[in-house]
Amino acid sequence: MVLSFVKPYTYAANGDSMRQITRDAIRAFRNATNFKRGNTQVIIYPDEDYRELRLHGNLIAYMENGGLHISNGGWSSVTTKERLNGLPNVSIYQRNFEWFLNGEAWGGSWIKV
Repeated sequence: MVLSFVKPYTYAANGDSMRQITRDAIRAFRNATNFKRGNTQVIIYPDEDYRELRLHGNLIAYMENGGLHISNGGWSSVTTKERLNGLPNVSIYQRNFEWFLNGEAWGGSWIKV
């Protein structure tokens, strides 16, 4: 019996890893395409020029009239951080249990980026 393992993530040129589900969800979000896989969902409302990115049913990002808004949805998890980091103009990292968004301390509340 031969077992093969497929990694659920790929490596970017800079060595960072991002799971395939994140890449696919962000692609759908940016291209205004509905998407649902596992705990991640993208919902498009074309008549309202509005789209949502949800993780475990929690809204963590939305785009309305071209403006991108993000939140951690109340969860400072590695998965939330990864999904948000896939979005344009978003760079979140954690130091000493504190999240930083684009170099500034951020508590996870709604913000336009």
